[in-house]
Amino acid sequence: MAKKVVASLQKGGGKEHTKCIKMFKDPKTGNFSVKEEIVHNDLVKDWFAKK
Repeated sequence: MAKKVVASLQKGGGKEHTKCIKMFKDPKTGNFSVKEEIVHNDLVKDWFAKK
């Protein structure tokens, strides 16, 4: 079933998007958290630049 999902993403607009994963530290508790989002290729640098 996963093969169908991957194949369908590669056909249409899926090649124009990237899954971004950013790790950040919470200043209050000191714990690390992860933020994931699927972003258009043109906006990847902006996504990583913002807090």
